[in-house]
Amino acid sequence: MSEALTAPLTVEFPFTRSLGPIQSAFLTGLRERTVLGVRTGDGRVLVPPTEYDPVTAEELHELVETAPTGTVTTWAWNPAPRPGQPLSTPFAWVLVRLDGADTALLHALDADPGQVRTGLRVRVRWARQRRGAITDIACFEPDPAPPPPDRTPRPAPHTGRFPDPVRTLTDPARLDYTHSPGRAHSRHLAALARRTVLGERCPACRKVYVPPRGACPTCGVATAEQVPVGPRGTVTTFCVVNIKARDQDIEVPYVYAHIALDGADLALHGRIGGIRHDQVRMGLRVEPVWTDGARHPDHYRPTGEPDAHPDSYRDLL
Repeated sequence: MSEALTAPLTVEFPFTRSLGPIQSAFLTGLRERTVLGVRTGDGRVLVPPTEYDPVTAEELHELVETAPTGTVTTWAWNPAPRPGQPLSTPFAWVLVRLDGADTALLHALDADPGQVRTGLRVRVRWARQRRGAITDIACFEPDPAPPPPDRTPRPAPHTGRFPDPVRTLTDPARLDYTHSPGRAHSRHLAALARRTVLGERCPACRKVYVPPRGACPTCGVATAEQVPVGPRGTVTTFCVVNIKARDQDIEVPYVYAHIALDGADLALHGRIGGIRHDQVRMGLRVEPVWTDGARHPDHYRPTGEPDAHPDSYRDLL
């Protein structure tokens, strides 16, 4: 097999952070259709608010309420929105300086391409359902109202107090990309689908690596000679997993181990089954278990052989 495999891959997990008093007030304010900024010692108003002055590093406390209208300071057109972006139709990313603020807020602008320009007057379009997040601003939209006078009134102080304030924020972190394992690993994966384990031998040090990496990590020499290994092997070290993973039906506790397959010079990792977690040990001899239609082993189970002597795997720990 000469061509490398490719497959779509998504890495996603929920990220939860606690909010200090400034960010809590800002996000709770958005839920209540109120935009809050923070005033610095020299009178500047920062939106979004920060806990410290980015110029002087002074801690900031004075919250103020700005208008939900503002002016586009710069923009970039997005002709092909991606999943999870604010709008599903083409829109502009804009920096908007809200009336009463001295800094600009990044968000989406729902407008025709011909409308978008620096200096465009815009206003907040609030989301119908709000939870205390930046997405409570659904987007900005052009504002037909006349601009304010040249001397915009100073924003009014605000206590930052709201009922049921937002204390934490949880959002998904997601990365979608196309993964290619490379030619060497693709050959290894194709062999696993045939229930055969292939490694590759370094032409210099003669070590056999499983899974193969395409080059010897010690010598830096490309590997090409394919070597069947295993399928049996030896547990070199292991850990007991006590936390159940989301979307997995594996009951805890279970064991994840480094397994040195017979004939390999690098241990791979796999789950150990068919034995109690407290009976797994270094030197345990194991073999792979494939489920129907699987392209790789589901887990490894004891073979019933005597344990391997520590000298046989001490260099693979």
